[in-house]
Amino acid sequence: METIRILVVDDEPDLCEILLYNLRAAGYEARAAHSAAEALRLQPQRFSLLLLDVMMPGMSGFELATRLKDNPETAHVPIIFLTAKDTEDDTLQGFRLGADDYVSKPFSVREVMARVAAVLNRTRPAAAEVTADVSYEGLQLLTAQKTISYDGTTVALTKTEFKLLYLLLTHSGRVFSRQELLSTVWPQGVVVTDRTVDVNVARLRKKLGPYAACLVSRPGYGYCFSRGRNIKH
Repeated sequence: METIRILVVDDEPDLCEILLYNLRAAGYEARAAHSAAEALRLQPQRFSLLLLDVMMPGMSGFELATRLKDNPETAHVPIIFLTAKDTEDDTLQGFRLGADDYVSKPFSVREVMARVAAVLNRTRPAAAEVTADVSYEGLQLLTAQKTISYDGTTVALTKTEFKLLYLLLTHSGRVFSRQELLSTVWPQGVVVTDRTVDVNVARLRKKLGPYAACLVSRPGYGYCFSRGRNIKH
């Protein structure tokens, strides 16, 4: 059985110990880092999931997430933010940075364990379900690398971006409502809003380069991938 390795990144040692105890009791291999810098030294690409605090001395959790998602070697690693920053803007900022879930402090350990299981169930099987690369003209969605490639440019995708683009690209021309996208791409039990879809689509468009115009918004309906759009190379 494949070992699932989880990295807890939080500057509160007591909280880390509680999370490590419960994660290990559930059968996961778990380690802790008390700063973003320490987390980077532990090579995040070696982990199956990161539980990441936001407010830490030095580099914040948001800054660390940005660095990880911008690096093709770590962009695929799922992130759950565990933080006292609990406003709607904070939550949307977390999802905008590529988070797979966002849990506000104080929280129950049982809730965190349920969120961990949900994210792992959603993200880990997804790679096995999609076995073939998908392409449209010069755009390629590379399933093994979780990247897109066009005009000699390769861009890493988060797991959410990958699933979102794969769904739209393999059903090109079909308009998906925001609710359909939420129920298909995001895991059950995770509280997200329609704006979360908009944020992820906007972020994905920035990565599509000349093919951004293919990701079309249908006001009052939702989104689709439209072939035959004017591609600006």
